[in-house]
Amino acid sequence: MPKDKQKFWLNLLTGIGLLTAAALIAYYIIAGSGSAPAVPSSDDTVTVAPAAAPPVEETQTVPLDTVAVHSDKMGRDIKNLVVVPAQYLDKSQPAACYPVLVLLHGADGNYVDWSQRVDLKQIATRHGVIIVCPDADDSWYFDSPVNPRSQYETYLSQELIHYIDCHYRTYRSPCMRAITGLSMGGHGALWTALRHPDVYWSCGSMSGGVNIVSVPDRFGLDKVLGKFAQNKESWQSHSVMSLVPTLKPGQNIIIDDGDRDFFYDDNLALHRALLKQGIPHNFSIRPGRHAWKYWVESLGLHLKFFDEAFAQGRKVMNGGKPDQRAVLATVKQTMQLRDTTADAAPATTTTKTTNQPTDTIQK
Repeated sequence: MPKDKQKFWLNLLTGIGLLTAAALIAYYIIAGSGSAPAVPSSDDTVTVAPAAAPPVEETQTVPLDTVAVHSDKMGRDIKNLVVVPAQYLDKSQPAACYPVLVLLHGADGNYVDWSQRVDLKQIATRHGVIIVCPDADDSWYFDSPVNPRSQYETYLSQELIHYIDCHYRTYRSPCMRAITGLSMGGHGALWTALRHPDVYWSCGSMSGGVNIVSVPDRFGLDKVLGKFAQNKESWQSHSVMSLVPTLKPGQNIIIDDGDRDFFYDDNLALHRALLKQGIPHNFSIRPGRHAWKYWVESLGLHLKFFDEAFAQGRKVMNGGKPDQRAVLATVKQTMQLRDTTADAAPATTTTKTTNQPTDTIQK
């Protein structure tokens, strides 16, 4: 064969080999080892769409995994329950990524509380999310100034998210993460997200203890903040209420409480403070007490809210502009307020339902 033809075929085969190698490398970067693709910029967008959901009965194959994540800040391993949707296990969608919902327990609770009250497998599959339930003792989810082994703000905003992003197929974008919880967990979800909007775009609170100064002798707070009488400034600065003057619009926030809850006054005060600060949010007072019956019902509303938040997040990742009003309007706001005019008589309620900011509603 003439030398010029040999050279031609050699160059052609070499080019084909290089293209094949490049394609394989790209595939393993995206699909291998549980890692996720980088978040695209507006100049380098890709199409992001939810993976197709399988029939609910297929959730029987979904494991409830207890995962120990090491915290360098606390010098110990933290247990977490991680639940992936059934479609995550579908081998026909090996590169599909999923949003992350961090679901927090309350005081005297632990990382398995939610799994004992609701079917997390079905919830993860129906909503197409990875659910993470961390164990947090009675930490109130901030970095304790008095206990170096209770540094949960760092854990939730850095260490846990880094682990989940590295070991699961996530979007690695704040617009595809949400965090919510009950009682102490409601405080923790708002505290973490509002202080770290670069990590969590969406957040919620169910019956949250949003003003810890109002309960100085309860829920083990003195173990993570010191005695209230000697540490009043520290208590005030670690309360969600103290964050309001620093906030700017932009995040998706849902807050609710029951009309018979002992955190009722604090949540109503937070709602009014957010309105005064000009922070859009979805807020409701519904019939209920500080109990699991209320939180299970509330979780369904939070999931609906986050579904729309993730839909808007996909717009962002595809180079579009999100519609925050659509997120806030997803859950109808209900104000079932106490009637405090009669001290001795049983409390009655006044109900108003609206999809607009509830600044005109009076207690």
